[in-house]
Amino acid sequence: MSSEPLFLGIDLGGTKIFTGLVNSSGEVVTQDYRKTKAKRGPEAVVQGLIASAGQVMQDAGVPAEQIRAVGVGSPGPVDAAEGLVVAPPNLPGWDRVPLRQTIEEALGIPTHLENDANAAALGENVFGAGRGSKEMIYMTVSTGVGGGFIFGGKLYGGASGAAAEVGHMTILPRGPHCGCGNRGCLEAVASGTAIAREGRELLLRNVPTLIAELAGGDPDLVSAKLVAQAAQQGDAEAEEIIYEAMSYLGVGVANLVNLLNPELIVIGGGLTNMGDALFGPVRRAVDRRTFPIAAQRVRIVPAELGDRVGVLGAAAVAMQRARVA
Repeated sequence: MSSEPLFLGIDLGGTKIFTGLVNSSGEVVTQDYRKTKAKRGPEAVVQGLIASAGQVMQDAGVPAEQIRAVGVGSPGPVDAAEGLVVAPPNLPGWDRVPLRQTIEEALGIPTHLENDANAAALGENVFGAGRGSKEMIYMTVSTGVGGGFIFGGKLYGGASGAAAEVGHMTILPRGPHCGCGNRGCLEAVASGTAIAREGRELLLRNVPTLIAELAGGDPDLVSAKLVAQAAQQGDAEAEEIIYEAMSYLGVGVANLVNLLNPELIVIGGGLTNMGDALFGPVRRAVDRRTFPIAAQRVRIVPAELGDRVGVLGAAAVAMQRARVA
C-alpha cells in the first residue's frame, strides 16, 4: 500500500452499514457491507460500525495509523459540530448518541459526523457530477426528498446544521400530509412515496388502469416503480401521476434556483432512473419559473456515484475536515 492519504467512509443507514477505505482520488480500495440490525439498539449498531471499519482495515492490511480520518454519514437529524446523532426516525432508540466520540475512541482515528444527505452532496461535489463546481445544490429523489448545499466549495449547514431540508419546502399549503407533520411538502407531492400513494388511490377508486393489472388488484403492491412501469407502457393515468409529481419537483427546483442562483443542480436517487420523465418537467419548470439570468446559468444533471454516494460522501467529509479536499 502506498503512502497516499487514506480515509474511511462509513455510510450508516436504517438497514445497512457500508464502509469503504477510500483514497484521495475517490477509489474504494476495500469495502465491507453488513446489516445495521437497528432493532438491537444504538450500542449494538455502533459496535457494528466499529467492527465494519476494523474489517476494512484488516482486509487492506492497513493499520489505523495510516488512516488520515474517518467520515460517517448518518440519517438525520445530527449535530455535526458536537458529533451527536439526535433522533433519526429509522434508528429506534437513538437520542443524542455521541457517535463521533465513540468511534474516534475505539479506532484511535480523527472522526467526523455529517447528515447523510449533506455527505452525499459533498461526495458528488468532490468525486461525482459536481466536480469543479463551487455553487451546487444536490437533491436526492427517492422514497423521500433530501438535499445538500455546497457554497464556495464547502458544505453549508446553516446556523444549527439543519440547512438543505429541500424536501420540506411547502409546495401546496393544503396538500397531502407529510411525514414531518406539515402538509404539502415537496416530499409529500414529488417523492416515490407520493407517486405510490396516487397509484393506490386509483385502485381504491376503481379507476381502470394498467397499474391495477400490474399490482394484481392489490393496492398494497403499488410502488413508484410499478407506476413508472405502467407509464412506460403507455398507461395514461400512470403517465399523469408521474408528470404531476415531477412538475411539482420542478417547482421546488425553480424555487431553489431563484433563491440561491446555483451553477449546478445534481439530482440523484432512485427516481432518476425515469430519465427524461423526471428531468424534462424539472428543466421546463426552471425555464418557465425562474429569472432568465439564473436559468441560463444553471445546469441540471443526474448524479454519477449511484450506490457508492454514501460511502464516498462520508469519505469526502473526512477529507474536507482533514483539509485535504
